Amino acid sequence: MSGNLSVATVASGEAQLAVAGVSKHFGGVRAVEGVSLSVRQGELLSIIGPNGAGKTSLLNMISGFYRPDTGSIVFEGKDITGARPSHIAAMGIARTFQNIALFSGMTVLDNIMLGRHVRMKSGVLSSFVYWGLAQKEEVKHRARVEEFIEFLELEDLRKQPTSGLAYGLRKRVELARALALDPKLLLLDEPMGGMNQEEKEDMARFILDVNQQWGTTIILIEHDMAVVMDISDRVAVLDRGRKIAEGSPGEVQRHPDVITAYLGTAKARVEAAA
Repeated sequence: MSGNLSVATVASGEAQLAVAGVSKHFGGVRAVEGVSLSVRQGELLSIIGPNGAGKTSLLNMISGFYRPDTGSIVFEGKDITGARPSHIAAMGIARTFQNIALFSGMTVLDNIMLGRHVRMKSGVLSSFVYWGLAQKEEVKHRARVEEFIEFLELEDLRKQPTSGLAYGLRKRVELARALALDPKLLLLDEPMGGMNQEEKEDMARFILDVNQQWGTTIILIEHDMAVVMDISDRVAVLDRGRKIAEGSPGEVQRHPDVITAYLGTAKARVEAAA
């Protein structure tokens, strides 16, 4: 259940995403240390762990925002270790961020349309030369975006600036923008952070639908353990930059190292408050 992914598993090509022994240090801080993960096509894998465990840093390496100091990342048989974020996005890996990264002055529709940019073939020059073709492409992408707007129940908000939306709705728009890439692999960094219970339930339903109905592979970072245990196929646990456990939700809940990691942080909070 715990331990590193073997080289043989990575080389076999069974995994859609194979992360092997990646590390990332910032000065003397070891954000991620020798972490390996294997994710199958269509799987929903959650990554959990206390604050500062290295979860977001791991997602940043997969999506190209950080270059690993050691190790490799292979997606659908192609080595993407250290590739640019734009290249990784074009291959079909999309992500949301822990802190909402929308363009607040733009409408819901325009924000989601930005997610289609890597799918658009017409550049600025060709738009002038072949205006008709570019216009047809725009119509096609707009139709696809409308599908995401309907799916995420944002129809009445499409022309509203995102700055005026409630927090939970802005999180939903960010998910729609990631989905607009038509990703094969979706990386979600705390998509339910800061939401009330009703908003969490809605978001969990959307995530499950994307995974089960569309077959999209999902890696989810989430602190709400009830949600994680309810919707995940597998769970990996990080603590202080290392993977300490991996398995089914039930297996992980019973793992002694996981119990120690979470009880330890709870004990530290109690002592700090005393």
